[in-house]
Amino acid sequence: MLAAAAAGAAIGILLAPEKGSELRRKIRTGIDEVMEDVAELLALGKEEMKNMYAAAEEEVQHGFEN
Repeated sequence: MLAAAAAGAAIGILLAPEKGSELRRKIRTGIDEVMEDVAELLALGKEEMKNMYAAAEEEVQHGFEN
């Protein structure tokens, strides 16, 4: 979904009549925003995986104790 939004934004930017320098600035800004979103999603996913691992580890430990 993120890729589709980025592609749509890129097409919109490329079709708009603007100076080359302004177009490059907008593309660069758009790419930076997408990269920030991806980094945030990866960080959230990493944290969730850590939590899932800790929960699974605890379940295994309780299984050995019983």
